[in-house]
Amino acid sequence: MANHKQAEKRNRQRIKRRTRNLMHLSTMRTYMKRVRKALAGKDSAGAKETLPDAIQAISKAASKGVIHRNTASRYISRLTIATNKSAV
Repeated sequence: MANHKQAEKRNRQRIKRRTRNLMHLSTMRTYMKRVRKALAGKDSAGAKETLPDAIQAISKAASKGVIHRNTASRYISRLTIATNKSAV
């Protein structure tokens, strides 16, 4: 439990940041699931439609510092490769 004003403020900031980070993370995961679901259902057109939204959400999470930029790059790469394979 925070005993000083500064510690209480830090705790409030921590809670705000955490909820903001979880929002970005949840959004990113949702868009990634949509692409994967389309790929699993053999819907290459649907996957191609949802891929840009997923890439945008992943990039935004990386730019906000929610995930590491190399992790974001890996996610984008894997989703793009899977989408391109399904189109062939």
